[in-house]
Amino acid sequence: MHCASCALTIEKKLQKTPGVKSATVNFATEKASVQYDCDQCSEADIKKAVKDAGYQVRETEKGGEKHQMRMSEHDHSAMVKDEEMKKEWNLFLLSLILSIPILALSMVLADKSAISLYVQALLAGIVQFYVGARFYRGTYYGLKNFSANMDTLVAVGTSAAYFYSLYSVIAGRGEVFFETSALLITFVMLGKWLEARAKGKAGQAIKKLLKLQAKTARVERDGQEKQVPIEEVGVGDIIIVRPGEKIPVDGIVIEGYSAIDESMVTGESIPAEKKIGDQVIGSTINKTGSFKFRAEKVGHETLLMQIIHIVEEAQSAKAPIQKFADTVSAYFVPAVMVVSVITFFVWLIIFNASLVGALMPAVAVLVIACPCALGLATPTAILVGSGKAAAAGILFKGGDAIEMAAKIKVMAFDKTGTITKGKPEVVEVILSKSQLSLVENKSAKSLYELDEFLQLAASLENVSEHPLAEAIIAYAKKRKIKLLPVDDFSAEPGAGVSGQVNGKKVIVGTDRYLSDQGVKIDAHALAEKKRLEERGQTIIMSAIGGEVAGLIAVADKIKESSAEAIEALTKLGIESVMITGDNEPTAKAIAQEAGISEVVARVLPQEKAGVIEEYKKNGQKVAMVGDGINDAPALAASDLGIAIGKGTDIAIEAGQVVLVHGDLADAAKAIRLGRVTMSKIKQNLFWALIYNAIGIPIAALGLLKAEYAGLAMALSSVSVVLNSLLLKRKKL
Repeated sequence: MHCASCALTIEKKLQKTPGVKSATVNFATEKASVQYDCDQCSEADIKKAVKDAGYQVRETEKGGEKHQMRMSEHDHSAMVKDEEMKKEWNLFLLSLILSIPILALSMVLADKSAISLYVQALLAGIVQFYVGARFYRGTYYGLKNFSANMDTLVAVGTSAAYFYSLYSVIAGRGEVFFETSALLITFVMLGKWLEARAKGKAGQAIKKLLKLQAKTARVERDGQEKQVPIEEVGVGDIIIVRPGEKIPVDGIVIEGYSAIDESMVTGESIPAEKKIGDQVIGSTINKTGSFKFRAEKVGHETLLMQIIHIVEEAQSAKAPIQKFADTVSAYFVPAVMVVSVITFFVWLIIFNASLVGALMPAVAVLVIACPCALGLATPTAILVGSGKAAAAGILFKGGDAIEMAAKIKVMAFDKTGTITKGKPEVVEVILSKSQLSLVENKSAKSLYELDEFLQLAASLENVSEHPLAEAIIAYAKKRKIKLLPVDDFSAEPGAGVSGQVNGKKVIVGTDRYLSDQGVKIDAHALAEKKRLEERGQTIIMSAIGGEVAGLIAVADKIKESSAEAIEALTKLGIESVMITGDNEPTAKAIAQEAGISEVVARVLPQEKAGVIEEYKKNGQKVAMVGDGINDAPALAASDLGIAIGKGTDIAIEAGQVVLVHGDLADAAKAIRLGRVTMSKIKQNLFWALIYNAIGIPIAALGLLKAEYAGLAMALSSVSVVLNSLLLKRKKL
């Protein structure tokens, strides 16, 4: 594909194919994304549609195998691109070598002899029909599909110069412009080679990610250690890892102990200790001990491949702003053809110019026009921006997510696990029976009462999956309390749980939940609840036998980066709000510590989406940051869902943006990156449009030689790519 018009031609052809529901073609990444009905069409039909449009589908299969690992696909793709780049260079070199003698004979020596003219015609003919064969081929398929593209402009412009010169030689006139047609093609080929190199640099993010992957694995099979290629590792294989080695795939430690550098995932420079039962992530580096682990996720299921998949999707998808460039590109080439024809007749009739005098400005108009720059403006910036984001641990799932990030004015946060660490601990226990706080040891009787109370509450919570339940269970286990079986268990998400424990009716949850269950809450319990909540602690009440038995105070500390992130967002002009199911005093205490002024508390999971909708009614673009399944409705309801990455489930998060490191400061970086990327896109579009707006009139006025117009056209698209590459230097 040589320009945006090429991509649009393929896209339209695919969309017209029976059974195809949607198709998008990305000029910068040279990839098509097609959704189709298998009952109505097949891959063969899609490939045929691409072929009918005048292009070929690049094959990635090797050795007859259909489904290779992504590493192999990229190796093959990189090899093909390197070969194409080498071919572009060789054609440019050939064109240059042939053009130099033409230039010397026509311009330097000014040799008008018959031999000189025929030599020029021969050399220019090789450039025109061998080096420039692609332009004729593209023009043929364009006309076949009732469209025009950059190939059309170059083919028509150079053909006009070459065939007029050839006619002049045969007619014995001696007025030739072989150097014009030859240099035009030479400069265009130079531009194509430079563009290919620049695009290669823009897409280096995937290549860098792939380099993180291990090539082989040491697998234990039939009692023996075997070194096998990474592609041959299967789920359930036992893998041995020694100090200094990369972990091949994701899995669970079954033997040994070690410390692993997981900085690529967590952003933490301190190695994470791993013991039996812990999860290890492929492509992280083992630092100290040796261990064995069982492979759980291999191939495309590993964390690294999920990350690569998300980055690829983002780079291949079109941002909404691309529609503007596509619309302009669709009418651009036909409009330029019309302007060229008008230019020719204006010079010929109004300015009374000679045929040559009218032809040269018309040719210059054709070749200076550049739909490539328009086509590259958006995708190259998305390519570089999403790659830079991935390197920082921020995964955008599409160009639309990057564009939306630039528009966000309100950012809503879940509390637990997002602003806070998500690992609450029991900090105080109040027994209603004795009206004593049992943080410190009181008496043997009090301790017995405490353990009895905790045994019933923790046994019930042991059936629950709430994060606060884990804190109570951990506290009970720390006191070596034996947990009991539970009967008739029931739960209300975000409110509480109830059941029969050791023959007693036990209820654990919020004061509202206890009241709904018919439990009368005494004044002492309410007073203690208020006192503890003012400290920012979450209070869980427990009723035994229909009466309040005690209160459990749980605290969840905020992450070190939370306050810094909120401050960074405020500087970006973004309003922060916390939406939580927790009580208002606790929520306000946490929000105050984080620097958030607006709080919406006591909101059930299904109600969070409604709160987001209320903010959206004001016409502001709203982002939601969350970390749990219960945040999924709010993430989906927001204009931009930002999910805190958790372990290896990174690809199934509900958000359009995933913060791999789980660091809230990355939310501010995502907004900043969205803004600088959109700024680059707008710059690219402006320069592409202004280039054509200025260049075409200059060419039409005869102020620019056709060959220089060709050089300007070639360099315009390169400048757009280079401008996008400047994104790499931006600090987040």
